[in-house]
Amino acid sequence: MTSLLPLLKRHATLPVLALTLALAACATAPPPSTPAPALPDRSAQTTPPDTAAAARLPAAAASGPATEGRSAPNEAAAAAGQPTDPVRPEEPVDLAADAAQRDLWARVRRGFAMPDIDNDLVRDREQWYASRPDYVQRMTERSSRYLYHVVEEIERRGMPTELALLPFIESAFNPQAMSTAKASGMWQFIPSTGKHFDLAQNVFRDDRRDVLASTRAALDYLQKLYGMFGDWHLALAAYNWGEGSVGRAIARNQKLGLPTDYLSLKMPDETRYYVPKLQAVKNIIAQPQAFGLTLPEIDNHPYFLSVPIQRDIDAALVARLAGLPLDEFHALNPSLNKPVILAAGTPQVLLPYDNANQFVRVLPGHEGPLASWTAWVVPKTMKPADAARQVGMSEAELREVNRIPPRMLVRAGSTLMVPRHEHRHQDVSERVAENATMSLAPDAPPLRRSTTKARKNDSVASIASRYRLSAASVASWNKVAAGATFKPGQIVVLYLPSRATARTGTATAKAASRGTRTAKSTAGGRKPAAKAVAARPLAQTKSRVAANSR
Repeated sequence: MTSLLPLLKRHATLPVLALTLALAACATAPPPSTPAPALPDRSAQTTPPDTAAAARLPAAAASGPATEGRSAPNEAAAAAGQPTDPVRPEEPVDLAADAAQRDLWARVRRGFAMPDIDNDLVRDREQWYASRPDYVQRMTERSSRYLYHVVEEIERRGMPTELALLPFIESAFNPQAMSTAKASGMWQFIPSTGKHFDLAQNVFRDDRRDVLASTRAALDYLQKLYGMFGDWHLALAAYNWGEGSVGRAIARNQKLGLPTDYLSLKMPDETRYYVPKLQAVKNIIAQPQAFGLTLPEIDNHPYFLSVPIQRDIDAALVARLAGLPLDEFHALNPSLNKPVILAAGTPQVLLPYDNANQFVRVLPGHEGPLASWTAWVVPKTMKPADAARQVGMSEAELREVNRIPPRMLVRAGSTLMVPRHEHRHQDVSERVAENATMSLAPDAPPLRRSTTKARKNDSVASIASRYRLSAASVASWNKVAAGATFKPGQIVVLYLPSRATARTGTATAKAASRGTRTAKSTAGGRKPAAKAVAARPLAQTKSRVAANSR
């Protein structure tokens, strides 16, 4: 990106320029009356297209027929789209400006405003990082894609720039990170907190991993916590531990007459190390040479621009047209769960400066379909094989692209990703794109509610064994513990697969019981009478179950 600077210095007055982004697969959109100036053409220096990604597309998208596969024209085809800086969209991006050529680390250091902590925990974490220079190098290099945007947003809000280092602690600046507690993204939101801060989580995207949306949500949350506690160290502890836990710890110390600052609270080890860990990273960023470390140079200008998306389009096609490896595209757009970008749900993608230029320049000349996938809402609960047959794909492919495990049904209302046929011109609606869910059910016979009366000494385990059910299920249906017993005559709720299955199960239990009693009777020499006695209670039980289920 720095190689752009000599060229842009000769055109220092040019902004990041208005570029036509007609996201349709029809012929080139009509030119505007006054041609918009283009970004510098550096296509010869861009990364080669990801041919492997193109090969993974379905045949319709990979081959791109010249006419038959074109998307129909739409009203937005001639609309102008403009790549912009997501934080300051109203301002032009001037890579030749003096500020753009400064070191971003120096800007971060100038914004440090939190009080320092100096204790053994900090020194322990400093030593941990200093002894792992390769890890620090990978982590800081990864941050170079995102750090400028985070710093811009923090400074816009007037917050201390130590917070820009928090993703080093949370995820090593990896937006694809997933914890064992299901926290996701570089800011590590759990599902419930993500939803509270408007981070969409559906079939097609997870905004906890979205670079822009998760940064906005994390800073919103941190501002809220600072407003609650009036102290950044306590706000950070609450970010890690929860505001309720920190509030209770403060109340406990107040009751005991103890200080209520971060270092004085009783907390789990993870939270006790949390702020010292951030302090250690701050110290390393402030003076890397003191720890024998070298930070990669990061320029003080946007790594990526936001490019509007106006039609559904395959992610692999965007990467190919932009001359960007698919893994690099996903590093900037990690929220995507599927290989298709739905314009109604993801109206923008992030691309590096040069690649944004190439994408908007090449896109209007693309022939063939833009999207090879679309969304289909399942009208009724069905087997994957039936769903695959209805949408014209193999069951194996349907299961693979939608991650449907064996022996499961797809519930009515679920949204599946299916091939988009050439005759389909309509994009996925906003309602589906924003609310797509997947719900599965075991592929087993439907259960039917039945009741029976408990016998003397009956327990959850004995009834479960009699009807070939799990003890946990019987306990759950009757709201009792798995080791509970029933009073004689107590009504016990059961859910049985079907009437025929219930009869078979009862007959099996009857045969097993008869065999046991017969064996005992044989030893006493009264086998015929024993058979008659053994059969009677089981027959009565069978008739009671049948009567209660009618």
